[in-house]
Amino acid sequence: MPAPRTFLVASTSLPLSLGWGWNLSLYVGMLFGLLLLMLLLLWMLFKQLGNSDYRGSVRPFVHFNAKHDAEILHKAMKGIGTDEDAILMVLSARSNDQRQQIKAAYKKAYGKDLVSALKSELGGLFENLIVALMTPPVLYDATLLHKAVKGAGTDDQVLIEILASRTGDQIKDISKVYKKEFGGKLEKDISSDTGGSYGRLLVILLQGSREEGVEEDKIENDAKDLYAAGEGKFGTDEEKFITILGNRSSEHLQKVFDAYKKISGSDIEDSIKGEITGNLEDLLLAVVKCVRNVPGFFAESLYKSMRRAGTDDDTLMRIMVTRSEVDMLDIRANFKKMYGQSLYTTIQEDTAGDYQKALLYLCGGKD
Repeated sequence: MPAPRTFLVASTSLPLSLGWGWNLSLYVGMLFGLLLLMLLLLWMLFKQLGNSDYRGSVRPFVHFNAKHDAEILHKAMKGIGTDEDAILMVLSARSNDQRQQIKAAYKKAYGKDLVSALKSELGGLFENLIVALMTPPVLYDATLLHKAVKGAGTDDQVLIEILASRTGDQIKDISKVYKKEFGGKLEKDISSDTGGSYGRLLVILLQGSREEGVEEDKIENDAKDLYAAGEGKFGTDEEKFITILGNRSSEHLQKVFDAYKKISGSDIEDSIKGEITGNLEDLLLAVVKCVRNVPGFFAESLYKSMRRAGTDDDTLMRIMVTRSEVDMLDIRANFKKMYGQSLYTTIQEDTAGDYQKALLYLCGGKD
């Protein structure tokens, strides 16, 4: 009798120990898998939240390889004929920083400057667009401003667009690059090429030093001063408009514009149009529009570039290049809201060829 009792204890305790160990391993494995799943979901959520803040249509290419892209471009330009599709598909689908890396890889591999090679193979508007894409953003702005004041006459549209829409830090960077590249001071060149109240406001904007925050005690006074300088008097005190619109922060000005409407019964834009003319009017309106809604300002500029007699390709190209990594998604949304059709479709109707294809890539899709 004792022997069977011992055997039974031994035979039942072994399976129990094995069962407990197996169950523990199962539980640990399930918990580990669940933890991995939760971490994956959190990573996807954070990635989505991070991407939601990015409003450009052109993003850094995920599987980027500068050397490989340089090889593709070399093959596209090698021999008889040029593979324009390969060129535009690579360069329009890479961020500007990645394009600079491709440029460096190309020179290292083939001993030639990529931009020079592209210029020798391409032509017309497509060439201009590709060269613009290959230029670092700050240098591109500095070059545009240099051409605006050093060419035949003055391109006031370029001066107004850039100085009204760029941030203070961007303007300071542009001034530094301008001096390095062109050997002169941007402020001096603009001052010598413009004049009057218009020139003074350009110089104020060129300082890139708007006041910060909202000064509640100044809102009502600024609104009253603007009204008294325009609608509330005979003649116009342009200096008051320049001082307030050129120096106050965007957040502050938005509140001033609301207060102005309560005082005068009309928008500040209507006052500017009724009181001021010429380049100063255009500049003040651009400042107001950018304070209210920068993407809306560019949506309007794009519409005008394509819906007048002929196409203003300089403006179209300039905006598509400079805003493709900044706020093109918002520009598209504003364009659709303001004009009832997509920017993509409008570009399709107004352009052609490889130039059109590249612009559509920069646009990023239909709305």
